[in-house]
Amino acid sequence: MLQKDYILEIVGEFVSGISEALGLAVRGERDGLARAEQEIGDLLDLDAETALALSPDSLVTMMLLSGMGDSVASYVCYALERLSVLYGREGDEDRSGLRRLQAQAVAQAFDCDPADVPPELADLDAELFS
Repeated sequence: MLQKDYILEIVGEFVSGISEALGLAVRGERDGLARAEQEIGDLLDLDAETALALSPDSLVTMMLLSGMGDSVASYVCYALERLSVLYGREGDEDRSGLRRLQAQAVAQAFDCDPADVPPELADLDAELFS
């Protein structure tokens, strides 16, 4: 029960933080991208810069080792996919491609779909990415 409460708490914090960060990024504020990446790192309890520099397979391995991967995979996958879109809009094809590959690796490892939007983020996604 305590672990479930903890997961609900960190997911709630992630939803709030990623919502704000993606909103900033869509409005063209570069800080929004960095904040979104920080939110992913925080959710995974990893240093964001290190975690998001990992190869897709290494990121998945770190998620598996954390023991929380299954609980947060769909959120990580969603955020990585949206970051890929935003980096692509900015012309940063290297980061866009890496985030897309990371999202695909997470999706494959944890049986989720990068195109699926977590219910808590559906309204935000419709507003920012439709």
